[in-house]
Amino acid sequence: MKKLEDYVRSIPDFPEKGIVFRDVTSVLQDKDSLKMSIDQMQALLDGKDIDVIVGPESRGFIFGVPIAYNLNKAFVPVRKKGKLPCETIEMEYALEYGTATIEMHKDAIKPGQKVAIVDDLIATGGTIEAITKLIESLGGIVVKIIFLMELEGLHGRDKLKGYDIETVIKYEGK
Repeated sequence: MKKLEDYVRSIPDFPEKGIVFRDVTSVLQDKDSLKMSIDQMQALLDGKDIDVIVGPESRGFIFGVPIAYNLNKAFVPVRKKGKLPCETIEMEYALEYGTATIEMHKDAIKPGQKVAIVDDLIATGGTIEAITKLIESLGGIVVKIIFLMELEGLHGRDKLKGYDIETVIKYEGK
């Protein structure tokens, strides 16, 4: 039987020379690897007392919603600025070139709720760091952060010190 990492397509020199792009779409388009990815990510939450799953646009939705459904938990989307219809809170964070802003509904997390963040990939950690700040500003408690893949060479965990973080697949490089 194939391992989950066998399904991840690696594209050398994309988006620039020296980078190996880890393509999650190859995991999504195969029924066995899709099930394996959801099951293995969900297993990282075993034994955790959580109330809410939070996932960033868009691949955090893909993995977070089925996990929330399986665990009978609520799912809260985090979106790019201007995409949510009700009153929101926002957080700006740094990108390689410039900044980006993410938002979540102001009433999405209640004080004291225990939150798990789910996403496909941790690279530099900037998006997830911003999400932790949004959750905590609403009084939520981040009890776990899980990813399908991690690019260890980008040191994303450095921005998330003090949080319980796990990944299914780790890649040494960028």
